Amino acid sequence: MNSPSINMKIKPLFLAREEAAAFLSLSSAMLEKLAAKGDAPKPRKLSSGRTAWLVEELENWGRTRPVSDLLPAANSGHGRAGAPAAASASM
Repeated sequence: MNSPSINMKIKPLFLAREEAAAFLSLSSAMLEKLAAKGDAPKPRKLSSGRTAWLVEELENWGRTRPVSDLLPAANSGHGRAGAPAAASASM
């Protein structure tokens, strides 16, 4: 008899710099700049030579960001496939 296989995904507890920045849609340089100013979560020390960001802190910080009143950036895909019909018609 074969045992049923279990397929589960485990949410990471920590993310390295590049992954943490990508998780927040930021560059790693911007994440480090914001963290240094105290405007974003700081990384945690995991060992003597390793730091990483706690996912829960990144999620909480992201949820507290204000709603933007800026228009989408020119390279965001707005105005191409998937753009609202009214927006496409007025271009």
